[in-house]
Amino acid sequence: MSKVTVKQDKNVLGGPLLACSYAPLTGFMRDGCCSTGPNDLGRHVVCAKVSEEFLEFQLRMGNDLISPQPQYRFAGLKPGDRWCVCAARWMEAFEAGVAPMVYLEGTNESALQIIPLELLLEHSLV
Repeated sequence: MSKVTVKQDKNVLGGPLLACSYAPLTGFMRDGCCSTGPNDLGRHVVCAKVSEEFLEFQLRMGNDLISPQPQYRFAGLKPGDRWCVCAARWMEAFEAGVAPMVYLEGTNESALQIIPLELLLEHSLV
């Protein structure tokens, strides 16, 4: 995946926010980035590499990220996909022992309002 810089958003390391995924197309704004704004009530700001355990946990919690939903141009996720997940959902998964790994350069700095940097560093991918 190429490193594409977008807008002026910063990542959790203080650098420019890089793209998370174009396939599948992610982000609250469906621009490939974990950008956020006032309409993003869920704070879709953590660029995660989703795992089977995380997806199954989300399904059990009532957040089905697996099933396709064509009306939202959403094909469903599979393990290994990158996706902008809600910071609070990531924390729930962490507390349950199934937090996915994260791409720090693609994770919006606003995630730090909910997730301590130390936890993100412990779950970071290069």
